[in-house]
Amino acid sequence: MNKRIGVALVAVGGVVMAGGAQAAVDLTAVTGAFTAADIVTGVMAIAGTLAVVYVSIKGAKIVLGMLRGA
Repeated sequence: MNKRIGVALVAVGGVVMAGGAQAAVDLTAVTGAFTAADIVTGVMAIAGTLAVVYVSIKGAKIVLGMLRGA
């Protein structure tokens, strides 16, 4: 029974893939809306934000450790 279901799923997947190859989706409007520089800027902004958060937490832990030790 499971073997029949597996064969049916493979057949349906093949038909869907063949149909998708004929009707290719044009994504130039989406991919042309941004450049690699935009992506790099966004990634660097997120990395910078995470670095500031990490340094702030680490600094707070150091200060609290000094206050507890005094």
